[in-house]
Amino acid sequence: MIGAVLVGLIAALHVYILVLEMFLWTKPQGQKAFNLTPEFAQATKSLAANQGLYNGFLAAGLIWALLARIPGAGQGRASPCSS
Repeated sequence: MIGAVLVGLIAALHVYILVLEMFLWTKPQGQKAFNLTPEFAQATKSLAANQGLYNGFLAAGLIWALLARIPGAGQGRASPCSS
């Protein structure tokens, strides 16, 4: 149970970072969060969007892992090859 809560919190953190990097990077909120100058933020906008997308995939994977609970996972019985 505590593991699921921690994974959920980490997924939420990745979603928050996604929003900061993809949508707020050149806005005052994003610049304040990452201590950026407006010039640097504008010059690195596409790099930040790429990082944000990466964080989005991490969040999606964590959320999928929470929602698609596999019976026997975590007990060494999740593999189709094990008996």
